[in-house]
Amino acid sequence: MELAELIGLRPVPCGGLLVALTRRCPMSCAHCSTSSSMAVSEEPEPEHLLRFIGSFGAEDRPEVVMLTGGEPLLLPELAARLASLARAAGSRTALLSGMFFARDGRVPDRIMRAITSLDHFSASMDVHHEREVPRADVLRALRAVLDAGIPVSVHLTGTGGDDPYLADAVADIRRVFAGRVPVLVNEVRPLGRAAGLVRATPAGPDGSTATPCTLAAWPVVAYDGTVAACCNQWTVDRRPVPRHLRLGHIADDDWQAVRERSLASPVLRMLRSVGPQRLHARYADSPAPAGYCRSCHALADRPEVLAGAARDAGGRVGELLDRLSTEQQLAAGPAALVSRMGCARYAHLVETAPAQESSR
Repeated sequence: MELAELIGLRPVPCGGLLVALTRRCPMSCAHCSTSSSMAVSEEPEPEHLLRFIGSFGAEDRPEVVMLTGGEPLLLPELAARLASLARAAGSRTALLSGMFFARDGRVPDRIMRAITSLDHFSASMDVHHEREVPRADVLRALRAVLDAGIPVSVHLTGTGGDDPYLADAVADIRRVFAGRVPVLVNEVRPLGRAAGLVRATPAGPDGSTATPCTLAAWPVVAYDGTVAACCNQWTVDRRPVPRHLRLGHIADDDWQAVRERSLASPVLRMLRSVGPQRLHARYADSPAPAGYCRSCHALADRPEVLAGAARDAGGRVGELLDRLSTEQQLAAGPAALVSRMGCARYAHLVETAPAQESSR
């Protein structure tokens, strides 16, 4: 599974499932959006996760399961078991790692067994990671994964299109792998430990135009087993999750229940089709709070907006809105999505690498 295909599925409602295996991480990067460290111990119950992934059906399974953290490869055996369960239902599995294990450029056998159970492996790199694991070691480890037949990509994070670190890292990756390894470039957001490092996120559109929320397409299993409709870290960490964004809990619900709630929710259909600020502009009695995500969270306290969404996006009309928005985003392609959600200057890099040879 290549990066462009993975990103291309992002607008598809329930086309994927995000799973935070743990908040633990052996690194202590200053910009960590999840505030992960080895001092925290939040992680879903393994038996709940196994049961939840095991509930996928051949007809309703997500196309991809994305394992994240913290550092998911602190639990390599669990990652491999989840990948095996997902594959049995026809789903593919990807994993994003901070590469803590690569300090000598090698991949330990225990870690490699987990990686070779996957359909895609992504390495997270940024200036903070490189202070703990040198770039050369990460790239050598990625070469070993490629040689094992697993498609790989690099997720780079920097301060913006003019960040000299990004320019240098992109050039190095493309030189070392001769363009075989695609790159997803994102910008640091003011979340977690990065809250004071970068400027606040711009307020976003004013509600006069439709701005579909792709983040509300894939359910996410949070560190306590709660299933949220949005992967924004602010939502993943907030308790209680705003009721229109809460899809259940893996101790109580299976995939079919979570999927049905996501697909049938009128407000989620509208968020995926027009975005939260457009919802406020159309139905609210007072202006939306500043900020795209903040205006979404505020919907929990706007019954008139929820009622308007239920009235206009229930039944087949809502299904049609959801489908048309998805089709438009799919037609635009993965680079267009990255331009909107990531770092526009480097968006093309998710598509430019030629297909990697793989046994999968």
